[in-house]
Amino acid sequence: MEQLTAEFGGSRRVGTGVGPVLEKFEDVTRIAVLRGGGLGDLVFAIPAMSALKAAYPGATLTLLGTPVHKALLDATTSPVDEVCVLPFAEGVRPGQEDAEELESFFDGMRGRRFDLAVQLHGGGRYSNPFLLRLGARHTVGTRTADAASLERTVPYLYYQHEPLRALEVAGLAGAFPVDLEARLAPAPGLARPAVVMDDGGSGPLVVVHPGATDPRRRWPVERFAELAAGCAADGFRVVVIGDESEQELAGQVAEQAASAHVRSLAGNLDMGGLVALLARAAVVVGNDSGPRHLAQALGVPTVGVFWAGNVINAGALGRSLHRIHASWVTACPSCGIDVTQVGWTAPRCPHDDSAVADVAVRDVYEDVRSLAATELPQEDA
Repeated sequence: MEQLTAEFGGSRRVGTGVGPVLEKFEDVTRIAVLRGGGLGDLVFAIPAMSALKAAYPGATLTLLGTPVHKALLDATTSPVDEVCVLPFAEGVRPGQEDAEELESFFDGMRGRRFDLAVQLHGGGRYSNPFLLRLGARHTVGTRTADAASLERTVPYLYYQHEPLRALEVAGLAGAFPVDLEARLAPAPGLARPAVVMDDGGSGPLVVVHPGATDPRRRWPVERFAELAAGCAADGFRVVVIGDESEQELAGQVAEQAASAHVRSLAGNLDMGGLVALLARAAVVVGNDSGPRHLAQALGVPTVGVFWAGNVINAGALGRSLHRIHASWVTACPSCGIDVTQVGWTAPRCPHDDSAVADVAVRDVYEDVRSLAATELPQEDA
């Protein structure tokens, strides 16, 4: 108990959420949330930001994020009031640092006089010192043993569901959960994608994303192609998506599927187009990747192909609309190194063999068919 009291800055626990929910801070009108990374990283932080907005309803919430975060939040409704794009900084936003730009950023942030700064970006080795330079009256976040301390911290242990980890941090600021998983909606008036399916088909739309930042999380191209071909043969329209770096990968899926009803739009959609396309889908199929997480946040049924360790950190909690197919590989297929030891706990081997290749196409397809036939509940007008 003494250790917990030290971690929580001596604050009294007033309730339970994902973790302890402590007393709220007084007179909070300006909140900053630090969360870099990609689409999925932002989606994981949405429930915590919703909780903070509910706990401090009169406060302005500023996300310190990346350009892709700004693009997504411009295309959706969310609890975020504004996005300030982070400068390049080691461990926070990868890229070539500019000392002048960094100092100018912190000068501007300190001038905003944030009442509360919340760190949702990893274990804090780099992000906690970054957060402290904002000059906020109160600070909360995660912390590894070698990271700078904040006013209230929760220990960072790698294997924890990311949205629940973020909610545990929000609880340190007195915020009870509103949602356990992200909820987003297309922004009012968001236009349909500039590039749409023009094959004249009328079947349900299945969106497929074969990419993932880590190649080991990618289901093989031939599996995605077999799935896409099977969907097309049964009357589905299939769109393969990805960013510009994934055009070749998506093109291979479409080419190997060899169907007029399978088309790649990789590299041809801006963020608004991606949101609008996902929102129209009957089912979205993907690896543990940003577009699948975004589809889930938009309320679209998904089928995910996950490595077992990633299920712990990023898997959907429910199964009525979201199905997960997990691979239980624990060693690299090439060198045998234990792949369950991740992050700073063990070196990564140089091999990029898929850790999810053993997931069967027939099992994924059965869930696609089942979810496509599911009638979604209608929201009240």
